[in-house]
Amino acid sequence: MIAARAQTAPTDPAAFVAWFEELEASGPGQHDPLFPWLAERATVEQMRWFLRQEVAGEAGFDDLVALAQLRLADQPKLELARNYWDEMGRGNAGGMHGPMLARLATALDLASLEASVPIVWESLALGNIMLGLAANRRYAYHALGALGVIELTAPGRAALVNQALKRLNIAPQARHYFALHSTLDIKHSAAWNAEVLRPVVAAEPRAAVAIAEGALLRLEAGRRCFERYRSELGVDQSHPSRVSSASPAVRSPVPMSLR
Repeated sequence: MIAARAQTAPTDPAAFVAWFEELEASGPGQHDPLFPWLAERATVEQMRWFLRQEVAGEAGFDDLVALAQLRLADQPKLELARNYWDEMGRGNAGGMHGPMLARLATALDLASLEASVPIVWESLALGNIMLGLAANRRYAYHALGALGVIELTAPGRAALVNQALKRLNIAPQARHYFALHSTLDIKHSAAWNAEVLRPVVAAEPRAAVAIAEGALLRLEAGRRCFERYRSELGVDQSHPSRVSSASPAVRSPVPMSLR
């Protein structure tokens, strides 16, 4: 269960970061067989279906970071600002991450699927979880965990999606979003863990459980998406992903002071 696993998170800052980083290996949905399958076997139409779901579930990482930084202490606030600046293309419209994804959607004509390909509820739930945590100050620490675990776990999946798009002869400029996130997020994750999670837990040890819950909520929502995608796409089920029996539920909010 999410709540029970989150309770195992240590409150010592260094130990907590080590616990958090281990989620890359053992968190819900990690190393799901969906992504090697996409990289090696998916057709163009199957990739279009997958990306339609992913684009629909994208809550806008830049806007979520902007909401999450409200009233943080200086050190973590500065790191979120650096992360946001990267999302904004460092002031260059062509380098903004959101429009990069939109360009891929245009290149693959995902809009033409609107009438024939419904968005699965798991994809919508993932986006709603992220927005709900970031927009509600009661779950400020949960949002830091959910956003941080995206940075931690996304690079491997992004690299495999980029591999799939490259195999299918999608132009480099169209797949730049996934190529970028397969490398940049590694640096973002290291900085997030050192400059956001560590000082936050040092200042408020109770935040460790809330951060852990946020991370596990995001991973569990992703796991449900991957499982549904595999079912819809007919992916070989002989190597199922790790599963968690818990329903996504926030159990231990730690309100952040609005000083």
